[in-house]
Amino acid sequence: MGLQNAKASSGKRTNILMLGLDSAGKSTLLYKFRYKDAFLTMPTIGFNVDMIDAGKGFTLTFWDVGGQKKMRELWSNFLEGTHALLYVVDSSDKRRLEESRREFELILKSDSMKNVPVVVLANKQDLPGALNAEDITRRFKMKKYCSDRNWYVQPCCAITGQGLAEAFQRVATFARQYSKSKETFTTLKEL
Repeated sequence: MGLQNAKASSGKRTNILMLGLDSAGKSTLLYKFRYKDAFLTMPTIGFNVDMIDAGKGFTLTFWDVGGQKKMRELWSNFLEGTHALLYVVDSSDKRRLEESRREFELILKSDSMKNVPVVVLANKQDLPGALNAEDITRRFKMKKYCSDRNWYVQPCCAITGQGLAEAFQRVATFARQYSKSKETFTTLKEL
């Protein structure tokens, strides 16, 4: 293994945490990021991990954690060391929107998530009555909860892939900036 490979493997690894209620479309989105195909996915019991190369010696490790009620109690165990949060919302499920927002707020209030950038994926835009990015921004009080961090709301559809390239780019950029700022901070602390 040449020096180049050793350097590449020790390149920048960032952790992207994917959360959202069950059936929001997290696993389908993850497959689509990786394979550009939509798979029929089963509800995730536990979590999926997938590493995707984002170019420039930068690897994103996606932690796709199940969203059932009993799994949500374990979400806090995954927050440590997160470089960006990808929060997936089923924009067409108005019945569970408030529940989703409450969970989102809880995550952002955690100490481990201080300043961690957030991309909210307003998924299922293909379904009738789906709320758009502005609606989600307002309903999720993004400006209030995310005033201390980078944030973005991306409308998308996991099945067609619409909006996913932008979402991926956005989360990669946020994660890269955040990990750089953390490195700088750590270096300053060591001085």
